[in-house]
Amino acid sequence: MEKLQNQISLFQVAEINISYRPKFKASERPKVSSSKDLYNVLYNSWDLEILELQEQFKIILLNRANRILGIYEVSSGGLAGTVADPKLIFSAALKGCASSIILSHNHPSGNLTPSQADLNLTKKIKNGGELLDIAVLDHLIITADSYYSFADEGLL
Repeated sequence: MEKLQNQISLFQVAEINISYRPKFKASERPKVSSSKDLYNVLYNSWDLEILELQEQFKIILLNRANRILGIYEVSSGGLAGTVADPKLIFSAALKGCASSIILSHNHPSGNLTPSQADLNLTKKIKNGGELLDIAVLDHLIITADSYYSFADEGLL
């Protein structure tokens, strides 16, 4: 009998629940149509005390009409970098029922030039999004003064 109990316990698994509870109607969500719109949304939602101190990586989740579903902070790092795990990015996008996403991170140095790591990560996430039917529309690097749009520069 004890052996049967041990075998049964090996097959017990946790139940996974997925829920989606938006707080606003789709028509009430902000709509973005340009990189400038994206920068304004990001800048106004960023903790300005951290913007020039600590690198952070965030994504904006969008519905099919380019209305913002939400902003998710993927990671917070140090002065010169942060880790953006694609699994966290896509788990947030899937749970939020996003049709597309915008990648973003700040450069505390004020330098808007993307690093090779920025370029590689963008390509990796864009390719992953294609498999999941979640479009990566842009990647913005933001500073206190300005922004750099990968889409505007033809890098997406």
